[in-house]
Amino acid sequence: MAAITITREDDGRHGRYVARVAGIDAEAELTFTHRGPGLISADHTGAPEALKGTGAAAALVDHLIAEARATPFRIIPYCPFVRARYLKHPEWQDVMTVAPGEMPE
Repeated sequence: MAAITITREDDGRHGRYVARVAGIDAEAELTFTHRGPGLISADHTGAPEALKGTGAAAALVDHLIAEARATPFRIIPYCPFVRARYLKHPEWQDVMTVAPGEMPE
């Protein structure tokens, strides 16, 4: 599997994590919004066809979780892909604002 590199862009209100896969000229992203001190919403995860099946989108969510634990901050999981991954990883509840399977308000 090709190496995945993840970077973070953040303007203080909105931001995104960007995944690039070695040898592929495309990028996947997970966008977020700062909602208050120690709180962000995961808004959207997207990957172009060129990155389908590379694991780039899953790597973005995994990176978000790791950063939430290290920084720390909590995540409002608005993004359907983030919620779907969360269902498979209920141990992420420590950084999420809702239980697995619950919809955020």
